[in-house]
Amino acid sequence: MSTTIDNIKQQIGENPILIYMKGSPQLPQCGFSAQAVQALMSCGERFAFVNILDNPDIRTELPKYANWPTFPQLWVDGELVGGCDIIVEMYQNGELETLVKATAAKHKDDQPEA
Repeated sequence: MSTTIDNIKQQIGENPILIYMKGSPQLPQCGFSAQAVQALMSCGERFAFVNILDNPDIRTELPKYANWPTFPQLWVDGELVGGCDIIVEMYQNGELETLVKATAAKHKDDQPEA
């Protein structure tokens, strides 16, 4: 039987660009998630998301695993990038788009053809 931490590790491992957020990219359920996902979407690459409101076990365990207490959390290439403030700051100075595009290019062969 897999644990919540195993599930989190699998999600992070299988998704090069992953955001844990409240709600979905189309319908964020908090202002911080809305800002973060808007910045991420403006980078123009595909990314995965996990709605922590639908996953209370992940909502409880991820902050302990990540050593990061709040949501949203952006993970790129298995590494925690940070939360809303960091994501927005990186977007504003161009770092987020550079990171996201480089990661997407590196993993483009991993993606199934649409």
